[in-house]
Amino acid sequence: MEWVFITESGEDTIQAGRDLAPLLEEGDVVGLVGELGSGKTWFTKGIALGLGVSEGTAVTSPSFALVNDYPARVTLVHMDVYRLETLEEFVSAGLEEYLAGKGITVMEWADRWPEVLPPERLEVRFEVLDEHRRGITLSGSHPRAVEIIESFRKEDFTSREKTGWR
Repeated sequence: MEWVFITESGEDTIQAGRDLAPLLEEGDVVGLVGELGSGKTWFTKGIALGLGVSEGTAVTSPSFALVNDYPARVTLVHMDVYRLETLEEFVSAGLEEYLAGKGITVMEWADRWPEVLPPERLEVRFEVLDEHRRGITLSGSHPRAVEIIESFRKEDFTSREKTGWR
């Protein structure tokens, strides 16, 4: 199943993540896919805010640290695997443990290591449409991913009224 929508600004992309957050539960994995600058970190900022991470907390891509944890309603584990070159590096960094952990895991560059992701993951694909607009596709075939997407679709209409999404 998939659901596609367009955000008109960075703030809309943050709002989309914020709207997704209440639908996520402990153990969920969200795989983010898209080129540099496509909105993956903005979306993660929204998820963090939606989970209750303080507005003053800087949510940044953990490009060099690989993982940032944010305490919230459920711990947010934000992973960036862009710099890893082999599966052995992924495993030796202990990142697999996070995928089976108790928090909500959001992984940027998830398309680099699909073999380590659980089947119930939600994939979020970002496409740069122009300087400000992003096409965002939520997809997944596992019942848990389908449940999240269906719930988001219902919520999305409310968000469009609030934020002016197209």
